[in-house]
Amino acid sequence: MKVVAYERSVQGTGASRRLRNSGKTPGIIYGGTDLPQAIELDHNALFHSLRKEAFHSSILEIEVAGKVQQALLRDYQMHPFKPLVLHIDFQRIDANQKIHVKIPLHFKGEEVSPAIKTGGGVINHIINELEITCLPVDLPEFIEVDLSSLEVGVSLHAKDIALPKNVSLTLHIEQDNPVIAVARIPAVVAEPVPSAAPEAPAAPAATKLKDKEGKE
Repeated sequence: MKVVAYERSVQGTGASRRLRNSGKTPGIIYGGTDLPQAIELDHNALFHSLRKEAFHSSILEIEVAGKVQQALLRDYQMHPFKPLVLHIDFQRIDANQKIHVKIPLHFKGEEVSPAIKTGGGVINHIINELEITCLPVDLPEFIEVDLSSLEVGVSLHAKDIALPKNVSLTLHIEQDNPVIAVARIPAVVAEPVPSAAPEAPAAPAATKLKDKEGKE
């Protein structure tokens, strides 16, 4: 994906605030042998790019002053309650050095799995992305997870996933081997039994009235 950015010469809190007020977002590109480079980007274009899955997991071609740099999105900050990108960080990549990046998982085959089709179960997706290691040229846009053979009571772990060629799990993921998805029988919640309507109170017994002379 291509990203157009511009050199940012003025820095500081006040300058960043003025930049945001003008419809721009401050950012930085760091890493590699070059010095960190302060940049600014069109906010609306950036905001819409952040809504695309590939923007978070693909190698980006960032053009600044006619020079194109390859980088990965590493971090961004949003306003607490406004749809406003406050700052964004990109990391340069080297074609000959392996990168560590989180890749989204795309699940398939759930509807034909034994857990759903014959087992009466449900499949819960525990995590929706995995951190992997690979060279930039081997970076996949996503990893496909096949659930078509999952049965009730069975969990699918990170090591069970078929990874693309030259792609491996990061060391801590490999050691922890987290659960990706699990098939369970849904819990049955008993419906509350409505309580019986309270009986109407008995009518009070008739009171015998006595006249002034004590007679009934």
